[in-house]
Amino acid sequence: MSHEHLDKSFETIAIHAGNTADPLTGAVVPPIYQVSTYKQDGVGGLRGGYEYSRSANPTRTALEENLAALEGGVRGLAFASGLAAEDCLLRTLLVPGDHVVIPNDAYGGTFRLFAKVVSRWGVEWSVADTSDPASVRAAVTDRTKAIWVETPSNPLLGITDIAAIAAVAKDAGAKLVVDNTFASPYLQQPLALGADVVVHSLTKYMGGHSDVVGGALVTNSAELGEELAYHQNAMGAVAGPFDSWLVLRGIKTLPVRMDRHSENAGKIAEMLTRHPKVSHVLYPGLPDHPGHEVAAKQMRAFGGMISFRVTGGEQEAVDLCARTKVFTLGESLGGVESLIEHPGRMTHASVAGSALEVPGDLVRLSVGIENVDDLLADLQQALG
Repeated sequence: MSHEHLDKSFETIAIHAGNTADPLTGAVVPPIYQVSTYKQDGVGGLRGGYEYSRSANPTRTALEENLAALEGGVRGLAFASGLAAEDCLLRTLLVPGDHVVIPNDAYGGTFRLFAKVVSRWGVEWSVADTSDPASVRAAVTDRTKAIWVETPSNPLLGITDIAAIAAVAKDAGAKLVVDNTFASPYLQQPLALGADVVVHSLTKYMGGHSDVVGGALVTNSAELGEELAYHQNAMGAVAGPFDSWLVLRGIKTLPVRMDRHSENAGKIAEMLTRHPKVSHVLYPGLPDHPGHEVAAKQMRAFGGMISFRVTGGEQEAVDLCARTKVFTLGESLGGVESLIEHPGRMTHASVAGSALEVPGDLVRLSVGIENVDDLLADLQQALG
């Protein structure tokens, strides 16, 4: 990757890294190279290293360089979805008989990948409270090859001290993987705190507009980056050129969007703490959140995700999701529009009956960048 912009501020990197003006026309936005194959200058004579778009595509290259720069890594790789990125990572790091420590709160699709797919391949996993280094250390075995962390976690907004778990991973000879989807690299940079690999669902804050599905891996190890790139090509679940272009476009406004997401979420979280029909508010920006001090240490701001529990139980939580008018009932998160969902019956249905099962009275909000007064009024009328 190019290091041209690495000494610049995040906002400048987001706009310029990977976004080289087109040498033919001078276009300031990289073209969408909607192409499958490339003319070679003689057998093995590749122009710019391109031969087939599964292996490499100029639009995807621009995105991958941008991702690496944003996370402070040496290699970024873009995939067709976040789960495709996770699958590539696991099949690169692990062989049958290996063991992984996973968090007790995680995206339902990640749990499903471990519990229903990777486990059939002979990989074992154990659950630990990653907010407690002692819990993670106790879950490690002599076959542990990776420790998986989400911070903030989905959907309970737990916070993990990345540097502390990095020390545990190093002692165990394991790789630390951090899913940075909820924070984005603008709010948090796990590689700088000792992580080996960062995972993203580009569908969420990185794309930012609910119009693209994608995933990414970023590492600060050139050797691991080459191994991941080999498997990316061999397995083939790559980001297409148009999807790559959409994510690149979204990333340019990531800093200003994340500032607004965080500002709006903070005001909404404070309102929810005062509402009589809300029993618990889970938001790391609140001073009484158990991970508040760690989040304040390793994050620029506290993000746009809030979960809360209602006093009326599961049915009240489900009914509440149907009463909002500005918040849209839907899965996913991180778009400019605000979303509301019931994790137990939607995004996290796959963890029912497991150690990761979420409370039935839980509601999750993805706070968008609308006028915060409109969002507050909508939630207040829905709560009643």
